[in-house]
Amino acid sequence: MIGAGPAGLAAALAACARGVRVTLVDAAPEPGGQFHRQPAAGLGARRPQALHHRWRTWERLRDGLAAGSVRTLTDHHVWCVERVPDGFTVHALLGPRQEEPAEVHARSVLLATGGYETVLPFPGWTLPGVVTAGGAQALLKGSLVVPGRRAVVAGSGPLLLPVATGLAAAGTEVAALVESTGPERLARYARALADKLPEGAGYAARLLRHRVPVLVRHTVVRAHGDDRLTGVTVAALGPDGRVRPGTERHLACDTLAVGHGMLPHTDLALSLGCRLDGLAVAVDDEQRTDVPGVWAAGEATGIGGAALALAEGHIAGCSAAARLRGTAPDPAPAALRARGRLRRSAAALGSAWAPPAHWAEQVTDDTVVCRCEEVTAGTVRHALDLGAGDERTVKLLTRAGMGWCQGRICSPAVAGLAGCAPTPARRPLARPVPLGVLARHHPQEEPS
Repeated sequence: MIGAGPAGLAAALAACARGVRVTLVDAAPEPGGQFHRQPAAGLGARRPQALHHRWRTWERLRDGLAAGSVRTLTDHHVWCVERVPDGFTVHALLGPRQEEPAEVHARSVLLATGGYETVLPFPGWTLPGVVTAGGAQALLKGSLVVPGRRAVVAGSGPLLLPVATGLAAAGTEVAALVESTGPERLARYARALADKLPEGAGYAARLLRHRVPVLVRHTVVRAHGDDRLTGVTVAALGPDGRVRPGTERHLACDTLAVGHGMLPHTDLALSLGCRLDGLAVAVDDEQRTDVPGVWAAGEATGIGGAALALAEGHIAGCSAAARLRGTAPDPAPAALRARGRLRRSAAALGSAWAPPAHWAEQVTDDTVVCRCEEVTAGTVRHALDLGAGDERTVKLLTRAGMGWCQGRICSPAVAGLAGCAPTPARRPLARPVPLGVLARHHPQEEPS
C-alpha cells in the first residue's frame, strides 16, 4: 500500500484482516496523510482533536493499525514502482534528506497517492506571506503554527471552509473568506449535495461565531507588498466570470491562503502504464486498474474527500486480499453504498465549484507563472504567438514545467493561458532522485 492517508489505511486494515501480509509505505514521519496530519509528539499538543475533522474515525484507524500486523514504513519517499517477474518492486528514498535508497517487494500494489492543490497565478502571488490553503492547514495541524496574524482565505472549493474556520479558531484574524463561486451555482446541485449540508452548516456557524466576513462571487486580483505581503485587492465577479469594474476593494493582511481545488496524484500510476479517466486513475468496481496486480483508491481515482477515500480503500483492500488468496471479494455492503453516494456528491462538488472562467485575463505579462524556471505569463503568451497551442509546446519554447516540481504547480496555469485542458504528464520518476542512487547496484533491501 503506497500512501498512509484515509484510503491507504482503510485498504491496509481490510487486507490485513483477511490474512494478507501488508506493508504500508508513506513519505510522512507518521501515518494519517494530509487529512489526519498529526502534530509532532515533541510539541505536546494537549487537544489535537480540536484541529481535526472526524477525530473518532482517525482513532479507529490508528488503533486498528496498532493492533494489527501491518508493517508500516514511514519516511519512505516512493519514486518508482517497477514490474518484475514475481510482482513489483517499490523503490523509495529514505528520510528527510532522501538520499538513501530502499526497496520493498510485493505481489500486488495499491496506489493511494492522494492529490495536490491547484493554485492559479495572479499578480503578487509569489510574495512571502502567500501560501496555499492546504499549506496553511498543514502548518496548523502538523506544527501548531499559524502563518500570520491577519489572513485572507481565497479561491474556490470546499477546502477553504475548514482552513478559514481552523485559522480563526487558532487566533488568527480572518479578514475575509473570498469565494469565487456563488450560492446560486451550489443551489443547482442541492439534491446531490444533501449529505454535505450538515457539514456545510457547521462551517457556516463557525464562520459566524468568529465573525469572518464571506465574500461570494469575488476573487483576488492582486497581492500587494515589497518584501512581503501587506494586503490584497479583491473584486466582484459578474455572471460571465469576469471582474466587474469599480468593485475593487483593498483588504489589509499579512497572510493569503489561496487554493483553487485539487488534482489527482497519478505519477506512479502513469509510470506503471495505468489508464486514466480524464485526470484520474481509471478503476473498475473492485478499484482495480487495467494493470494486473495494481489497485488504486482515494483522491488518485478522483477528488472526493476523506469519506469516499475510506470507502474506496476498504473495497480495494478486500479485493486485493481476495485476489491474492484466490477467493471472492467480500467488502462491507455499507462501503459499497457509501462509495456510490459519495461519488455522486463528489461529482456535484466538482461541477459546483470552479475557478472564474476568465481568471487568465487578470494575469499581467510580468506575473511569474512557472516559479521554478521564472517563466512569466508574457513569455507564455509570446510562445502562443509563435504557434504553441498546448502545454508541451509551451514547455519546449519557454521551459515552463521543466523545474523542480516538474509542472505540478504551473501546469494548470499554463494550460489556462494556452486555452487548453490540463493534461497529465508521463514522468518516468515520481520525484527527483540523486544520480548516485540510480547508479547503485545493491540498494538497501527491505523484503515485505
